[in-house]
Amino acid sequence: MATTRAATAEPVAGRQRYDGTMNSSNSAEQSGPAAVLADDERLMRDQLRARLAEVWPELRIVGEAKNGQEAVDQVRELCPDLAFLDIQMPGKTGLEAARDIGDACHLVFITAFDQYAVDAFEQGAVDYILKPAERERLELTVARLKKRLGSKPTDLTALLERISARIDGPAGLAAPETAHLQWIQASMGQQLRMIPVADVLFFTADEKYTRVQTESYEALIRKPIKELISELDPNQFWQIHRATIVNAKAIAGIVRDFRGRQLVQLKNYSEKLEVSRNYTHLFKQM
Repeated sequence: MATTRAATAEPVAGRQRYDGTMNSSNSAEQSGPAAVLADDERLMRDQLRARLAEVWPELRIVGEAKNGQEAVDQVRELCPDLAFLDIQMPGKTGLEAARDIGDACHLVFITAFDQYAVDAFEQGAVDYILKPAERERLELTVARLKKRLGSKPTDLTALLERISARIDGPAGLAAPETAHLQWIQASMGQQLRMIPVADVLFFTADEKYTRVQTESYEALIRKPIKELISELDPNQFWQIHRATIVNAKAIAGIVRDFRGRQLVQLKNYSEKLEVSRNYTHLFKQM
């Protein structure tokens, strides 16, 4: 996925099971529709589950899955009314899982990329949620799903083939190997914050964590600099030190300190970032 995990441990491997009371204020009442939530990133599942609880409190999340095969298995075992499927998951993808699920339940796709929101989604045959789940879009999705729940799920075989063709076709709408990181997931206390990568001024190593700095706040994640640099757009994010990556669009200029070291001066932020000798060539024209 084009998101990075926050500094939070992944739960024990295997499927997560719920007693159906997580999204209901009345633990004795089990009459609401049931759903399975599938996303390989736990924090994204947490965020979507919390948003669903706000806009659809009657919905019961009866199971969660970290990959497509787990999603298929849970749908077969739990017989939910709905399945929320992340399009890109390790092993079996959301689209592949959807083919196996067939018309066993209503489907909603989850994606981090606007390219995946193809025309077929908007035509109403199947719905999608764009990460991170925004309340307004989710309210629209929920309204459409509530109308569909009274009818038999649609056979999506032909539609899934068209979507797969557009995703995997020569145009390369969303080839995973070329998709750069778009969002940073960071836990700040009890809150999950979704940070647009474009808002980040710089990343810098901070002991066991990586500091994510924007103009207004900072957050800590566990993903190291050497992994981040491979996921970021190299045209926008430059590594200037073994411990620092800077957003090129945030650079105001280069200055030198009394020892002759190059320092990156940022727009709208006072902290200066040291450029190591291995990366001074990036600024020869400045």
